[in-house]
Amino acid sequence: MSLDDVLSRIDADLPAATDRLLELLRIPSISTDPAFKADCDRAADWLVADLNSLGIATEKRQTPGHPMVVGHLDGEGPHLLFYGHYDVQPVDPLELWDRDPFDPEVQETPKGKVIRARGAADDKGQLMTFIEACRAWKEINGSLPCKLTFFLEGEEESGSPSLVPFMKENADELKSDIALICDTGLFESRVPAITTMLRGLLGEELTITGPSRDLHSGMYGGVSMNPIRVLSRIIASLHDDTGRITVPGFYDGVPELPEEMRQQWQGLAFDHQSFLGDVGLSEPAGEQDRTPLEMIWARPTCEVNGIWGGYTGAGFKTVLPSEAHAKISFRLVGTQDPLKIRESFRKMVQDMLPPDCSVEFKAHGASQAGAFDTSDPVFEQARQALSDEWPDEAALIGCGGSIPIAGHFDRILGTTPMLIGFGKDDDQIHSPNEKYDMESFHKGIRSWARVLAALTKSN
Repeated sequence: MSLDDVLSRIDADLPAATDRLLELLRIPSISTDPAFKADCDRAADWLVADLNSLGIATEKRQTPGHPMVVGHLDGEGPHLLFYGHYDVQPVDPLELWDRDPFDPEVQETPKGKVIRARGAADDKGQLMTFIEACRAWKEINGSLPCKLTFFLEGEEESGSPSLVPFMKENADELKSDIALICDTGLFESRVPAITTMLRGLLGEELTITGPSRDLHSGMYGGVSMNPIRVLSRIIASLHDDTGRITVPGFYDGVPELPEEMRQQWQGLAFDHQSFLGDVGLSEPAGEQDRTPLEMIWARPTCEVNGIWGGYTGAGFKTVLPSEAHAKISFRLVGTQDPLKIRESFRKMVQDMLPPDCSVEFKAHGASQAGAFDTSDPVFEQARQALSDEWPDEAALIGCGGSIPIAGHFDRILGTTPMLIGFGKDDDQIHSPNEKYDMESFHKGIRSWARVLAALTKSN
């Protein structure tokens, strides 16, 4: 049977594939909330049953948190591993949703049909594109064209606390030639892409304490140190006037972009004005000597994600607060060491404290950046396969986000990750009214069928 037969089966089976995705989307598998633990188990069970129905020996593996789903299929040729996650983000604020987040629906929009539900794009819709490609391939050919391992996680949206221990304990079982990860997107919502660079992530929460209790600002204002003023000065000092980050040693390990890659990115003709205009902005605010695409994909960042202190309720209260709080994150590139940056950041903060203030820190994760070698011919084979499916030529791109699992495959298992996804910029992942385009779902399934054929040299 030919690849064309597989693609025809995908087209004919799209309504049934959509129904299967809607069924999975109805399960509220919110991993960060203990109230949904049984639902996370139910989602894992659903995937175990679905993969077993394809002849893939699959089981649910317990962890201290939510279970992993692991499936194996023996075969000839290369050994491919597919990773996805079945857990989803919380849905708050619920009042901003146009419908129940776990009552999925196919909707007509001015931009075409979309699947609307929590997890539609991140990551259940993406995950199912690969499973549906395997289903069509098996129905046409009777078997799949290679040795396959499925590795589906239930804690990605809550920090993956069980992931690294599980990978280390089961390293021999999970090793493969290539690890396929479907948790990324199209470039500018139209160009198929293989992501080859990911930024690392470091999170820090700090609480600055001054007086032993909240104070009356008329009685104590001026003579007493205000922790919010201290915190504001610290935050303002994190960048200089050119947008450069001032944490000592922060740029150690930050590489310059290779000229070949710089030219390739320039060829993408990224429209940063439209990119910023879509969210009500107009001017790039990062390092002034860098292009916008460099800022997003290849340069590190320091951002304040939350700040609070004192009275923030309705009306007004003239209080001088005892505490001030902030959450600060750093996106990292190259070989930046998150633990060294954490140490340097904390020392910088402590050195800026006045005598009557103290600081308490709380760590929120630390992962290194990933940059993956694309010299293996399989990357060009996959890129050409994607180009054959989409109107635009596929590109090798970077990603401003952090997907720690990719680095774990590289560092723990010695397996090269290949990140291919079909999300669009307006999918509203992690936000109310999340959606996944039917085009992304349909062409994503067809794309994976083409990639399977290319990587296994099947016709």
